[in-house]
Amino acid sequence: MKKIITLSIFFLFAFSSQSAFSQEKTNKNLWITLGKLSYKKQMDDLLGFKIDVPVFGSEIKKLEGEYIEIKGYIIPIDGYKSHKEFIFSAFPYSMCYFCGGAGPETVMEINASKPIKFTADQITLKGKFALNADDINRMMYILNDVELVE
Repeated sequence: MKKIITLSIFFLFAFSSQSAFSQEKTNKNLWITLGKLSYKKQMDDLLGFKIDVPVFGSEIKKLEGEYIEIKGYIIPIDGYKSHKEFIFSAFPYSMCYFCGGAGPETVMEINASKPIKFTADQITLKGKFALNADDINRMMYILNDVELVE
């Protein structure tokens, strides 16, 4: 009987640990998935020259309109006053896109439902995923109706 209980506890721990590992792995893979895109040159009439326009792969397109959870870092930017609109990055500030250490696929625009207090620590957010290939004044990835996952 002791062996059965011991084995039961072992398997319960093993599967719960595997589940937590799978969730973390899936989350890391989400940033990897977001990196699977290409660019095409397209003339911008307003600017008067060709710009790089994102071409989203099928894996990324499947995410549009879906609620996703993603881990990352708040990037402090000018205008971060309401704590509802900010930039979220796969990497900390010292390695983010704006510091020249990563590409534009590693950041997303956040539109939160409630204010989210700034922290330099990694956090998890949940929201409705949207794509942007048309407005050069916005990020190509946007997360709306965002809430902090605690």
